[in-house]
Amino acid sequence: MVHTFTQGGHRIALDSASGAVHVLSELSYKILQYLKPPLSPRCPTSLRYNLAMYSADDINEAYGELYELYTEGMLFSEDVKIPNTTPDAKYIPIKSMCLHIAHDCNMICKYCFADTGDFKRKRSLMSLETAKKAIDFLLEKSAGIKNLELDFFGGEPLLNFDVVRETVKYGREREKEFGKNIRFTMTTNGTLLDDEKIDFINEHMSNVVLSIDGRKEVNDRIRTYMDGSGTYDDILPKYKKLVEKRTSGTYYVRGTYTRENLDFAKDVISLADAGFDQISVEPVVLPYSDPLSIRPEDLPRIFEEYDLLTEEMIKRYREGNAFNFFHFMVDLDAGPCVYKRMKGCGSGSEYVAVTPEGDVYPCHQFVEHTDYKLGSIFGGELDDARRSEFAGCNICTNPECEKCWAKYFCGGGCAANNYNFAKDIKVPYDIACQLERKRVECALTIKAAIAEMEE
Repeated sequence: MVHTFTQGGHRIALDSASGAVHVLSELSYKILQYLKPPLSPRCPTSLRYNLAMYSADDINEAYGELYELYTEGMLFSEDVKIPNTTPDAKYIPIKSMCLHIAHDCNMICKYCFADTGDFKRKRSLMSLETAKKAIDFLLEKSAGIKNLELDFFGGEPLLNFDVVRETVKYGREREKEFGKNIRFTMTTNGTLLDDEKIDFINEHMSNVVLSIDGRKEVNDRIRTYMDGSGTYDDILPKYKKLVEKRTSGTYYVRGTYTRENLDFAKDVISLADAGFDQISVEPVVLPYSDPLSIRPEDLPRIFEEYDLLTEEMIKRYREGNAFNFFHFMVDLDAGPCVYKRMKGCGSGSEYVAVTPEGDVYPCHQFVEHTDYKLGSIFGGELDDARRSEFAGCNICTNPECEKCWAKYFCGGGCAANNYNFAKDIKVPYDIACQLERKRVECALTIKAAIAEMEE
């Protein structure tokens, strides 16, 4: 499958299965619109009639270049055929865990999927005993996987900082016994950061996600303390200090845009202007009935914002003050093999979430759905039938994904979003699909522009 588009003065063709990207001349781009596989070594006569404004020699030359790409497997390459079977989860190791160290929060963000931190349950903090058992569970269920990941999540995990600290210590001791390595990460709202916590995070967290919604007026309208006051002025200097002192590992300042700030490119740019160079601002996912939700009629405006952001990122790269935007990061050079690109995050099979009580769920967004409980870290047994259902979520099992040119970039999308909108983990959330396709086009445009600058 070949997808063609024009953006920012570039004519781009993506060969979906191979991942090859081609920046084309005007003539080559026009010729490609008439081609369907299999291609013949000889230039089709019909092209001379359809493109009569060009000389026959130019047409033959351009077609020859396209045909060479075709023979090299970089144009109209075929999808890898994988049997459409449901994996047996008994043989799938768990390699990543979201540890709900706190079902509590000191903020009341208006769009919070966790119902302001308690996940529609009683507010609670995970005990050290439970956290240690979760470490044991991850090490035991990871089978032959050496490199593991554990994310401290909430609510707000820093409300339970002492347990976080002791859990990391315990994990470092236990991983040696198993000959493994645990990569610790954390997501925080930043309000409780101080020098001690900043130093601990920078020493022990391989990645840290710092929540902030961009401009002060946007952030303080949505992300507030319990009394309704804004958080921006408190958290911004703390985030700057953490990033300035961070000498290893990665970080992201991570925001959410809603229907109230569809001009979210300004929020991304405001974070870049504040000195952050690793930025993620993502669309809210809420029922259409919610006033903050993104709706189909908002898509044209959102696409315009992604275009504006693309232009700004190219401009800043040219000026020497580039930043990374998470949704525009696509790896065309050393990405995962096509088999791994067949599926998304691995929720419910390779990745699980653990509540303060030790219950196991497919991911952090399923914790409020008690009928999706997979088991308990204390019992050790898991619902492998349910895990197999999640393991079977991939682009081969979804008819909508099969015909999508961007399928290898998203792996079938988010199972939780699919469930929340269609009550079926295998039915794609259409808005997410359309946004993903647009973001991939923007990412490829940026790569084309950078390649042009570096020639």
